[in-house]
Amino acid sequence: MIEWFTQIQWEYLYNPQLAYDSRGLLLEGLRVTMIIALFSMFFALILGVVLGVMRMSKFWFLRLPAKLYISFMRGTPLLVFIFILYYGIPVLGIEFKSAIVAGIVGISLNFAAYMAEVVRSAIMSVPRGQWEAAASLQMNYIQTLRRIIIPQATRIALPPIFNIFMDVIKGTSLASVITVQELLYSSRLVAGRTYDSMTMYITAALIYWVVCIIIGFFQEYLEKRYNRYLNSR
Repeated sequence: MIEWFTQIQWEYLYNPQLAYDSRGLLLEGLRVTMIIALFSMFFALILGVVLGVMRMSKFWFLRLPAKLYISFMRGTPLLVFIFILYYGIPVLGIEFKSAIVAGIVGISLNFAAYMAEVVRSAIMSVPRGQWEAAASLQMNYIQTLRRIIIPQATRIALPPIFNIFMDVIKGTSLASVITVQELLYSSRLVAGRTYDSMTMYITAALIYWVVCIIIGFFQEYLEKRYNRYLNSR
């Protein structure tokens, strides 16, 4: 064990100077990563709310399509879906203007399925008595959702929504396979030029990690603020 440890060529494991010299390209890659992640999360959230409400509908013609969509997206790898969008859809005469747009569309559509399940479970977690109390006040379905259910469901949904956001950020790395120059792609470019893959992939991993830590802090802050808001109502 000691012999194996001493044989490791530590000087080739990580080169801080190379990581520092590549900061410009990596930061540009991080910028593209965050653009894809934020847009994807925004569209996934909107579509997820629509699908989640449809999934809970008492009408089968709303419930069934939502259920099929969620099942398909959760049952197929994101990478395969991105390939289909970017390389398969042009056969139908539909072509994306850029690989970034294709990446955003693919990630949004895929994660909307997971978001829909979060929305559905959050709404169902609100006690049934809240619906009955709203009915006794003669509120209609929309008023009940807007004034009573959604504020409480939002607090329940915050942790899983942020978990999905972190997954979306990490999922943007799959956009590199369709030549989107995001963080992982930038790391690969430098690794290809310098033949030091270990340094660049470790650096990319650390950057992803730091971003997720920052988002985790923001999540905690938002939860505290939202709890204070609910308690003051």
